[in-house]
Amino acid sequence: MSPITGPVSPVTRSESELTEPVLPLTRPSHADDCLDGAGPDHPRTGPRHAGIDALLGELSRVARLPLERGETLPSAVYTSPAFHRLEQERLFRGEWLCAGHVDQVASPGDYLRVDLPGDPLVVTRDEDGELHALSRVCRHRFMDVLPPESAPERGSLKRLTCPYHTWTYKLDGEYAGQLHGAPLMNRVEFDRAACRLPRRRLEVWQGLIMVNADPSAEPLAPQLAGLAERLAPYRLADLAVAYTARWDGVPANWKVAVENGAESYHHLGTHAGTLEPVLPGRDTVLDDCEGRWFTAFMPFAPAAAEALGEDAARALSDPAALIPGLGEAELSGMLVAGVFPQLVMAFLPTGVTCFRWLPTGPGTHDALATVCVPAAAKESAHYGEFLRMSRAQLELVQGEDLIAVRGVQRGLATDPAPSGGRFSHLERPLWQFQRYLASRLTEHAPNSGGPTARPDA
Repeated sequence: MSPITGPVSPVTRSESELTEPVLPLTRPSHADDCLDGAGPDHPRTGPRHAGIDALLGELSRVARLPLERGETLPSAVYTSPAFHRLEQERLFRGEWLCAGHVDQVASPGDYLRVDLPGDPLVVTRDEDGELHALSRVCRHRFMDVLPPESAPERGSLKRLTCPYHTWTYKLDGEYAGQLHGAPLMNRVEFDRAACRLPRRRLEVWQGLIMVNADPSAEPLAPQLAGLAERLAPYRLADLAVAYTARWDGVPANWKVAVENGAESYHHLGTHAGTLEPVLPGRDTVLDDCEGRWFTAFMPFAPAAAEALGEDAARALSDPAALIPGLGEAELSGMLVAGVFPQLVMAFLPTGVTCFRWLPTGPGTHDALATVCVPAAAKESAHYGEFLRMSRAQLELVQGEDLIAVRGVQRGLATDPAPSGGRFSHLERPLWQFQRYLASRLTEHAPNSGGPTARPDA
């Protein structure tokens, strides 16, 4: 993922000017690196050539490769409607997804509207301070109880009221989501106590609101214990949300965006004049981790202060701009951390930006970037300047990323032959992402062994 250039908002990708590119997402060749070979054991698997079984077979094969022989996935994995439907079923309807930050529902009565793939939700905080994730689909005629056309994304209320026929739902404790009132229904019989908005599993992890539609899903926190330890110095749960930027209808598959956000290899090209002078991609240090999360650290360039300019230096001069308690290591660069399937975070001394990518079709997605800052920063005299710079930097870098992401998707749509390439060591998170996808989408998960050799930097 792309780091941010400046003291303000950690940059990574976002939509209409979103995501950072990944290597050309075509499938490289088999063991012999042959560009035009198409034998029976290595069929061409573009969108016009592969069924879902063949695609899953290729995903399983590629995910089992060691890092030094890693390949990009078949193009149809990023364009096939059938593959998209499978992802909806096995990933987005049964995985832990980030819905926001606790600061967005800080007080009793607060709510946050959340749209996850195929699952419109509202997150509420009750009078006891507990959070709940409820479906927004009214149990009467299936109206959205908080339609984006008329309801604010965030706010405070005592009950949910459907604007269609004014059915109301409770938000207090164990009764959250239960029907409270249904006007003019005295002539019919139905079980009002059983009429309630469905709940979703909810965990708060590092201050992030994580939800899951699968009631039998394994708890998230134990899966991320190592990552939580790595992120502890940044105190993400104590930060305040400055703003959320979003880009709707990005013309690229969501995985293109995630992969782009997970690597710094493209700083050399895509961000040659913006991020590269501040956070050189070639200096990235990747942690040797396994499973559904990754981390990578990008140290500031020796001349980073000059590259950032006087405005950035002035904004950073206020102690309130920095996350309190950071050590020398955290102050020396940017940490990028990802939680599959769709969350990548950029940790800077001045705050954290959380990027989320949500599929809206085989070739489109929505992207959100939530910028979190130290609570004291909001009281600073420089906060207005901080926000201006943060938004400007985000727009600039994401504009560069959008060119790349769109370009990759256009290339994928041509049904390209295998690329014959390999992953750079800087693309290790992509290798991990493939293994994660295989573990969720196929019956044959890759073994847990890491790369057999560590490529030279």
